Amino acid sequence: MAQYLEEKKELIKRKFEESMVLNSDYTIIGIDGGGTHTRGVLYQKGKFIAESNTGTSRIHTVGVGEACERTLNIIQDLCNKSEIESSEIDAIVVGLAGVWLDEEKMRAATLLRTLARSNRLIINDISVVSDAEIAYEGALNGEDGIIMIVGTGSIGLARIGKGKFIRCGGWGIELDDEGSGAWIGKEALTAIVRHIDGRGKPTKLTEAFANKFKSVDLKNPRTIVKAYADGTFVYSQLSPLAMELAEDGDEIALEIINRSAHHLVELPQTLLANFKTKKVKVAMMGGIIHNKTLLARKIEEILNENPIYEIVKVPNDVALWGAISLGLKMIESNKEL
Repeated sequence: MAQYLEEKKELIKRKFEESMVLNSDYTIIGIDGGGTHTRGVLYQKGKFIAESNTGTSRIHTVGVGEACERTLNIIQDLCNKSEIESSEIDAIVVGLAGVWLDEEKMRAATLLRTLARSNRLIINDISVVSDAEIAYEGALNGEDGIIMIVGTGSIGLARIGKGKFIRCGGWGIELDDEGSGAWIGKEALTAIVRHIDGRGKPTKLTEAFANKFKSVDLKNPRTIVKAYADGTFVYSQLSPLAMELAEDGDEIALEIINRSAHHLVELPQTLLANFKTKKVKVAMMGGIIHNKTLLARKIEEILNENPIYEIVKVPNDVALWGAISLGLKMIESNKEL
């Protein structure tokens, strides 16, 4: 599998490079601002020459101001590591979780420019899009199909021809995101408190949770409420516990993972109605997919039951390649004006 993914990564890179008229002087920053981590790369002369990471920049988690501050720190760090001035960057493409509407994208881009000027940074050309859009660009290289991202959040995205994206899910844990890492953690926490109350079946999740977060005292269960309110943990941190115990056969944990899988396959199943072809490419990505979890295996098993799906394997950094690809398109588009 590891060898296969490396080969796939190289294939994506070759297709990416062949699809654009590359100029070795182009310098581009691509940033993937996800629900858990934010990762940025500086691309120059056909390769990534610097990388920088920080925490989440999801708008609905940290707010637009903090998200832009973290993004700008990534840009500054990449410039420092590469020993170049920000004015030398030809294009910057930022994919932010929680951004979708045009006004949201414009607001974030404007704020980034304002913050840059305050920090005496010169930004020539910057675009803010959804993190799902850069993932789509990197995974399917502009071809028709569906992507499904499963990490802290979950979303399905389809595109047919050059029309607009069609999305399914991606509402955020506050409203939905069924099947996501945050949703799994929330369901695990519900199972734990039901176990404590005696309303639900016993589960090893309870003890595992208390062992992981020492401020939780099962003899005084209301400490769970305090720990959550204090930010000691977030829902997604319980997801690995549920995965591990599901693998070990815990009935409640396995039931949560099974429900998660069926919620997640609803994303491509719903988007499928927009296609009239006999085969539809489906690319799966996100931390839960790339970590080869039990949930990832279950999703693939269910999708493989329908012969219309053509499962596309993609490497973990495909969203960053997508950001760079969009940056190159920005540069070529500006040259034509």
